[in-house]
Amino acid sequence: MIERNIFSPDHDAFRDSFRRFMQAEIAPFHAAWEAQGYVDKAVWKKAGALGFLNMSMPAEYGGADADKLFSVVQIEELSAGGFTGIGYGLHSEIVSPYLLHYGTEAQKTHYLPKLSSGEMVGAIAMTEPSAGSDLQGIKTTAMQQSDGSFLLNGSKTYITNGWHSDLVIVVAKTNPTAGAKGTSLFLVPANTPGFTKGKPLHKLGLKAQDTCELFFDNVHLPADSVLGGADFLNRGFICLMEQLPWERLQIAIGAVAASQAAIHWTLDFVKQRQVFGQSVAAFQNTRFTLAELQTEVQIAQVFVDKCTELLLQDKLDTATASMAKYWTTDLQCKVMDECVQLHGGSGYMWEYPITRAYADARVQRIYGGTNEIMKEVITRSMGLGLK
Repeated sequence: MIERNIFSPDHDAFRDSFRRFMQAEIAPFHAAWEAQGYVDKAVWKKAGALGFLNMSMPAEYGGADADKLFSVVQIEELSAGGFTGIGYGLHSEIVSPYLLHYGTEAQKTHYLPKLSSGEMVGAIAMTEPSAGSDLQGIKTTAMQQSDGSFLLNGSKTYITNGWHSDLVIVVAKTNPTAGAKGTSLFLVPANTPGFTKGKPLHKLGLKAQDTCELFFDNVHLPADSVLGGADFLNRGFICLMEQLPWERLQIAIGAVAASQAAIHWTLDFVKQRQVFGQSVAAFQNTRFTLAELQTEVQIAQVFVDKCTELLLQDKLDTATASMAKYWTTDLQCKVMDECVQLHGGSGYMWEYPITRAYADARVQRIYGGTNEIMKEVITRSMGLGLK
């Protein structure tokens, strides 16, 4: 195996600390959370109290001023453990960065400390039933009124952290005739009149993740609800495009970690399982299959680590992040399928982690932009595709 040299001893110590947290506060309860369709909200405040939320946010807003490698470690550990119900990554490394990069000082001061402590859970509402990966095709509107306030109407679906959300960044059209140039982002607290949530959705995988629909019926928002204030009115699409590379890389980081975990589980299983008087591992097909999977996962890890280095240097571009997202999630689904096959009938039983991982993996090729969209982004960077 190629030694990974992107982490320092501090990152390694953090990995050990977070693993202990997972074993104490997540592992014993995750199966029950899968059954109920969402994690207990207490696990958010426990994480906040120990500094496991908003680690890369400045200390003045309750963060730890840590580099993003600490978040990479956290994403890897949650993915490797199969703890897909925990939405810390989206909360800390998608929602909070929008506030940090684009929010007014008043918005950052008001919300970021509460997100850092776990007092508030953050979500971002992009996807709509009729839009999917096409963010320019959203129908939710926020029309400005004569007094400067906005009237928000529409619905969002498949929203991670939606059920527990206390603050939602909502993508809405403020100038519906202007296409992408008429999109804005709004900060909408969950207790705002007219804002309601559907029940947690029943999904193929990610069963403990509190995914739900959000509804906005004549929601009155003050003028300062626009993320970034008046200067960012109708500039929401630009903000979304700037943040998507890191979001897509996070998906890739989780995909590789989950794939490597699946290989480890399968190695343990095939060594112990007896078929025709010998272990499953004794068959050449088993060994060659695992050799091929390990090689491809190693290649993926090297590429993702390189993308992480580019991110830390502020050099990760959209096309490269799209390559990482598409290739690693396709690989993740391949690894899970092959590992289920090597488990035989046991691979179809929910009690085995590989079965959960198989179900959890499929959505990776869909959210964050479908892999078909990723390929379109890549081809455009090559001078191909539609303008």
